[in-house]
Amino acid sequence: MSMNEYKPLIVAFCCNWCSYAGADLAGNNRLNYPADVKIIRVPCSCRVNPMFILRAFQRGADGVILCGCHPGDCHYTSGNYYTRRRMSLLFSMLDYLGIERERTRVEWVSAAEGAKFAATMNDFVETVAKLGENKRLEDLRCKK
Repeated sequence: MSMNEYKPLIVAFCCNWCSYAGADLAGNNRLNYPADVKIIRVPCSCRVNPMFILRAFQRGADGVILCGCHPGDCHYTSGNYYTRRRMSLLFSMLDYLGIERERTRVEWVSAAEGAKFAATMNDFVETVAKLGENKRLEDLRCKK
């Protein structure tokens, strides 16, 4: 890997009860996923406001992934159903803004699925890397 090879910046919103625990399990099992994935722990996937995702893109993220409990297994009963509805609306808004659909993803990862978490992150980073740098919503004030 050369010094100036492009590595995408990924923001991952992970629910505390399942996906964050899955990330922890991946780490405990020494499963590799890129260090460019920045994990933000949230109480529930339904806590992620679509504005958080738009703000991540504005601040320089090349991809944003939202990970939560499997539908029906939410710690807060029905939180991930709200997430699913909210994200389908966000996807149509991102399409309207001209942001590639592949830059945003929703995955359901349980606490016992450390291998799935690592595989999902590796796949998502690879997908976003092929798309290249996200310039659509970037705010130049947020650049280093």
